Amino acid sequence: MRVLVTGGAGFIGSHLVEALLARGDSVAVLDDLSTGRAENLAAVLDHPRLAFLRADVRDTARCAACVEEADALFHLAAHVGVRRILAHTLESLLNNVQATAALLEQAARRKRRVILFSSSEVYGKGRGGVLEESDDLVLGAPGVARWSYGTGKALDETLALAWHRERGLPVTVVRCFNTCGPRQTDRYGMVLPTFIRQALGGSPLTVFGDGGQTRCFSHVGDVVRGTLMLLAAPGSIGEVFNVGNDEEIAIGALAERIVALTGSRSPIVRVPYAHALGGGFEDVRRRVPSLAKIRAFVGYEPRVGLEELLRLTIAAARAEGDEREPRTPGAALPAGGRAP
Repeated sequence: MRVLVTGGAGFIGSHLVEALLARGDSVAVLDDLSTGRAENLAAVLDHPRLAFLRADVRDTARCAACVEEADALFHLAAHVGVRRILAHTLESLLNNVQATAALLEQAARRKRRVILFSSSEVYGKGRGGVLEESDDLVLGAPGVARWSYGTGKALDETLALAWHRERGLPVTVVRCFNTCGPRQTDRYGMVLPTFIRQALGGSPLTVFGDGGQTRCFSHVGDVVRGTLMLLAAPGSIGEVFNVGNDEEIAIGALAERIVALTGSRSPIVRVPYAHALGGGFEDVRRRVPSLAKIRAFVGYEPRVGLEELLRLTIAAARAEGDEREPRTPGAALPAGGRAP
């Protein structure tokens, strides 16, 4: 296939690009490098079936030209990370929604197959139970910036499904739950790489709140594999799927496990949300996906458990060593994953 990956220089995008090339596809990457890094594609930049274009998806002419040449599109381009969203709410919201709207319009005109990457953040506060795709979305008040990312992603999904119903766009939506693994940066506050950096550097591991909030962490390889399974399944068109892992852990326990696996002497400290992120920040107590739907449609099962995910990510962080860009010291964020 000829495949377009927007945001292909990002963490998930770069792993997806490698998987597509490995199975024989020709891949075009469209990325403005606002949050992605060209280094993420270092292993394949010279590949004869890879083309890289540094551009914004909202550049209509370039986007249209890329869509015209593609058989299938994976849309990952987005501003991500709690810190970035809180600091640049308007810019991030406009970028994420406008880029999706632009790509969907171009894809619909040409009836291109689309996989739209969404986020578990669309579930908002949830209701405390395991999250199913048909659940109501319980987003917080518009005045709380923390919910702007989830609101934008929910609008992306609504646009995609409307294009499908009214114009026949063959689109599938995937909701990622804290996708992690090698190459994920802690630059925007992702919890797992932040804890690992702190542990390896001998700094305190900073846990927000009481540490009892729970999450599920998914290996990027599992997420990519599940997404490709959905691409190949015609029955997935017009549907929304959770993808990831349903192995649940409290954030405080996650910090303890990372300290043990790294052999670090770093202490674990708890920081009130107000001290780390300002007053009014709202967290989610529990976020666990139901994987029943994706299991039923394509037989997906996560292959990498939390213990192996941590070991792989720690090993990659050790190997990267001092090559990481300087970071502003900061605490880990409660939700982890690719976006707030």
